Amino acid sequence: MKKKDIFFTGLMLFALFFGAGNLIFPPYLGMEAGKAVWPAIFGFVITGVSLPVLAVAAVALAKDGIQSIGNYVHPLFSLGFSIAIYLAIGPFFGIPRGASVTYEMGIKPFFNGNGGALSLLLFTIIFFALVYWLSLNPSKLVDRIGEILTPILLLSIAVLCITGIIQLRNPLQAPAEKYASAPLFKGFMEGYLTMDTIAALAFGIVVVNALKDRGVQQRPAMVKATIQAGFIAGTGLALVYIATALLGARMAVNGPFANGGDLLSSAAALLFGSGGKLLLGVIVALACLTTCIGLTAACAQYFHEITPNISYKTYVTIITIFSLVVSNLGLNQLISLSVPVLTMIYPLAIVLVVMSFFHRFYKGSAKTYGMALLFTAVFSVYDSLNAFGVEAKWLEPLLSWVPFFSVGLGWVVPAIIGAILGFMLDNIALKQHETA
Repeated sequence: MKKKDIFFTGLMLFALFFGAGNLIFPPYLGMEAGKAVWPAIFGFVITGVSLPVLAVAAVALAKDGIQSIGNYVHPLFSLGFSIAIYLAIGPFFGIPRGASVTYEMGIKPFFNGNGGALSLLLFTIIFFALVYWLSLNPSKLVDRIGEILTPILLLSIAVLCITGIIQLRNPLQAPAEKYASAPLFKGFMEGYLTMDTIAALAFGIVVVNALKDRGVQQRPAMVKATIQAGFIAGTGLALVYIATALLGARMAVNGPFANGGDLLSSAAALLFGSGGKLLLGVIVALACLTTCIGLTAACAQYFHEITPNISYKTYVTIITIFSLVVSNLGLNQLISLSVPVLTMIYPLAIVLVVMSFFHRFYKGSAKTYGMALLFTAVFSVYDSLNAFGVEAKWLEPLLSWVPFFSVGLGWVVPAIIGAILGFMLDNIALKQHETA
């Protein structure tokens, strides 16, 4: 495979990852971290970039992507887990939210913040018509996203960030309290909360199919090319995160800002005047559009694979129409359902990804996977209940003794213990079978 094809596949993957949330988090981190921006953004990159890249590699190494990784536990678990991921980050949350964010940040400012339901409807019809058209032929995703849309997106971000870093000579502010003592760890946690690992599992199918369309058929070549594309995407994410965080740090003196979106809007207006509104609109629109295209294609490809009698085109149609309706009528209700589901899935996804790299060590033991996930699920369900608004304070005294519980990583040590216990139980059962 040509290096050019791998490069543009990597750019496509970068654009699929890089949605509005990825644009908003780092500048706000930069504002709050101030003088501690470098260790904070380094911590952010460790989790916000390395975890998704690892997930892409895991999908490449597994024979059938996310389905194969889930099969290490049980085929029924794999099916349910995969469907939950694709629905939660696709039509139930990620896709309609992408359209809404584009409207709020990229279009509404041109109406002086007074855009109503009709303007939202007209915009989302145009937005999802583009998503539908660009998703309809997955073999052209690299050509359309990797070779055209991503370079425009990166150039627009570069213009905003480089201009800001050069022109804004403001002294860096003292870090906010939460970044004052351990900025690297705080950044590490913020990167963890991007949840891009889940998206990486979903986008794996898009990358693999794109490489197949470019003639990569042999498994070793597929694994190598997918990992290379993941590395290119990860490098792009890291550079953009660092640049936007530095811009946020320089803008802190003009704040405080309620969120990263407000900070970027102010930076664009300060640096480019009325043209800044257009520049930021282009950045947000391209970031959200490419992510929505990727999510639509990924969901449609997956559901077509598990139900081949329903065509890919039919699924693209269903997903875009459903997302159009939701973005206008019921987004808040679906978000209130999807976020707790994602909160529950996320630690399980990380455990599956990490364990898949050690698959040969414990010989694919289903008990090892099962016990690790079972122990992880205790904390996932607890966090999910909190996200649903169901308080489970009676559990806190039982769980608070667990390492890292206070920072939302209480599942890490139990997952390791569960894996060890499952491995031991599997070996005991094997020895009993041999002696029987």
